[in-house]
Amino acid sequence: MNNSYHIPVIYEDNDIVVVNKPVNLPVHKNDFMPNDAPYLTNLVGEITGKWIFNVHRLDSKTSGLIVLALSKEIAHELTVQFEKKEVDKTYYAIVRENPGDGTFMEKVVVKKKSNFKKPAVTHFKTVKTIQTNISYKEHQNICLSLVEIKPETGRWHQIRQHFAKNRFDIIGDIHHGDFTLNKIILEKTEIRRLFLHASGLAFVHPVSGEYLHFKSNLPEEFEGLLNSYLVT
Repeated sequence: MNNSYHIPVIYEDNDIVVVNKPVNLPVHKNDFMPNDAPYLTNLVGEITGKWIFNVHRLDSKTSGLIVLALSKEIAHELTVQFEKKEVDKTYYAIVRENPGDGTFMEKVVVKKKSNFKKPAVTHFKTVKTIQTNISYKEHQNICLSLVEIKPETGRWHQIRQHFAKNRFDIIGDIHHGDFTLNKIILEKTEIRRLFLHASGLAFVHPVSGEYLHFKSNLPEEFEGLLNSYLVT
């Protein structure tokens, strides 16, 4: 397997491993991938020399913190924490315009090409907003905002769906987002990625009972994008 991904190991013991997942890397293998395509659980297994068990979802296009288990039993105990909403998750995104602070509560579809929807809750607050010179269609000199996001539920593409539904599209979201805006930004910055990063993860260790809290700095591309449009 060709591994061109750098995967920082944030924490490891006999039961769990926490890593900083690179952007555009699937967590596990699926039927749509080539046989030799890289995926996180396999690569972390190569790094640690241990069997790796997936615990929670992180979209392939989203970078950031993810916890993996080293046994089926530990994976089950951690999964229960996620299902009971006992895990604290923090994301950051760069979005179109300024959403302010609040909560999105619209139902979201549960998978691609599905009409079946389930309730979802996403809390957010705007950290920083910059004015740009980007104008297109009926939009003039739009803003870009860095937003802190805390999803209460964990549906498929929940954050991406919620922000797109409310027209605060996440930059670089080619599935739910603003195609024209993405194209404009890509042409100027040459940064090709979804601007969504899992920056905080906190949970109770399933063996020691210790409350663990991990943080990941924002990728350099986030500051690169915002600096590209700073008006001096």
